[in-house]
Amino acid sequence: MKLDDLKKLEKKYVVPTYSRIPVSFVKGNGVYLYDSKGNKYLDFFSGIAVNSLGYNNPFIQQALAKQSSKIWHTSNLYYIEPQILLAEKLSKLSNKGKVFFANSGAEANEAAIKLARLYGKTIDKKKTKILSLENSFHGRTLATITATGQKKYQKGFEPLPSGFQYVKINNVQDLKKKMSHETAAIFLEFLQGEGGINLLDTEFVNTIIDLAKKYKILIIADEVQSGLCRTGKWFAFKHFKIIPDIITSAKALGNGFPIGAMIAKKEISQLFSFGTHASTFGGNFLATAVANAVIDYMKTHKMDNYVATMGRYFIKKLNNLKKQFPNTILKVKGKGLMLGLQISPKIPVGKIIEKAREKGLLIGPAGNNVLRFLPPLIIEESHIDKAINLLSAILTENN
Repeated sequence: MKLDDLKKLEKKYVVPTYSRIPVSFVKGNGVYLYDSKGNKYLDFFSGIAVNSLGYNNPFIQQALAKQSSKIWHTSNLYYIEPQILLAEKLSKLSNKGKVFFANSGAEANEAAIKLARLYGKTIDKKKTKILSLENSFHGRTLATITATGQKKYQKGFEPLPSGFQYVKINNVQDLKKKMSHETAAIFLEFLQGEGGINLLDTEFVNTIIDLAKKYKILIIADEVQSGLCRTGKWFAFKHFKIIPDIITSAKALGNGFPIGAMIAKKEISQLFSFGTHASTFGGNFLATAVANAVIDYMKTHKMDNYVATMGRYFIKKLNNLKKQFPNTILKVKGKGLMLGLQISPKIPVGKIIEKAREKGLLIGPAGNNVLRFLPPLIIEESHIDKAINLLSAILTENN
């Protein structure tokens, strides 16, 4: 179908929650996407950190095809072998906890919020407050947009659920002021994505650890975007000396197939009992078969080490670009292959993103005038070089 025809049908039948980019992709291969007009794009956004192993990965395809020929869904009233095997893998990679499966990052974070509230009330009925950080992003449900420390996502949906409070990122004094015996949990993105590729600093994290012990507060790591080797380690929290009580995952876990997971330390997970929480489709045969293949592929290919290496190369190239355009590029941000360029407000990032797309490079925005790079983890140095050359040409045109 032609793009103009799609636009007309979309306008007539689809709820307008997205401002569409005028492109319709029809196939992908490796790190490249192809649109309906035959144009080829180097993808450095990977479906917002979802397609971490690229497109048409044969190993993932085979896992999906094999499972789809057997059984898709039975419900969680029965034992689901690939689900249980996936839970074991996630537990061993993270905090040795137990896993609840959902269909998205928002659902995984909802489960974490509910579990945190149950935990708090085992200590004191007033221990219900949940802290999160300013500029954070935790989802689009009512509870998760309330946990999200950005008012633009909350506007119009008031009254919001009560019991949430926001801490300034990397501000120890603000943290100390807002943590108390009434706090049940603190939500953390150790590397913020939507908020602008903002990394937590060691002093801030260490203070959280100390205060959490003092006030018996759960530490929840939102690894929806930063998890599964994206930052050069299996999870972003592994850059710090911490083991979170609860970890949430999604995006890359299914490499495009919808799945979410919440991993809670065993003593915390027991607060969920039969009937306290559920998900009809969560952890179904297809989703968990794919996710098992994703983790197996990442382990076999040592993607954490590979991403760390590619990340160092990419950061070096971005810093060289910053030297080339010192008045335009203010800062290089991030870790691994979750990177950002903070751009001078004189040049809106939307303009750069549009120009990049016209030249065959897909990138995205984040936070306050930040270009965000979330390429498939399988990229090579030649792909990075190509992206840098295209960006250099675009920035030259705008200077």
